[in-house]
Amino acid sequence: MITLTLLHPNQSIPVRTWTFEQKEVIRIGRSVKNDVVLYSAVVSRYHVELRHQEKTWTAIGLGTNGTYLDGKLIQKSPIVDGQIIHLAISGPKIKLNISAEKTQHLMRRIGITQRQIQTVDHLNTEVQIDSISSSTSSQLISAEPYEDDITETE
Repeated sequence: MITLTLLHPNQSIPVRTWTFEQKEVIRIGRSVKNDVVLYSAVVSRYHVELRHQEKTWTAIGLGTNGTYLDGKLIQKSPIVDGQIIHLAISGPKIKLNISAEKTQHLMRRIGITQRQIQTVDHLNTEVQIDSISSSTSSQLISAEPYEDDITETE
């Protein structure tokens, strides 16, 4: 899974998000035939492709005005979680998030599902509890409390 977040040009706050779960090629550009369509004069009709092969994502720059990954002009470059891609030097910025894929894989390995079932309020901290397998649940229930969790009342 990869999530693309269009950032505001001046403040770098999220403007729009696209998530792709099982797509091997994601096309970004001005044409409506792309997976992500961006209307900007500096963006080419087919500006950049993101390709997923095995466990790696690669950005391939196709645009006339250049594709920049973390400020460096690229033709083809592997990408990692958290990098920012610019479509042209002054064009739209997109933050790339690919860590969710690793997180989901780890969650499956330990038996946690993605559905969030309940919220626990402990003091002033709110924690999201995920659905867990019965074996993991019994391990958590039988766990001894930490000394820091026990407070004496006078």
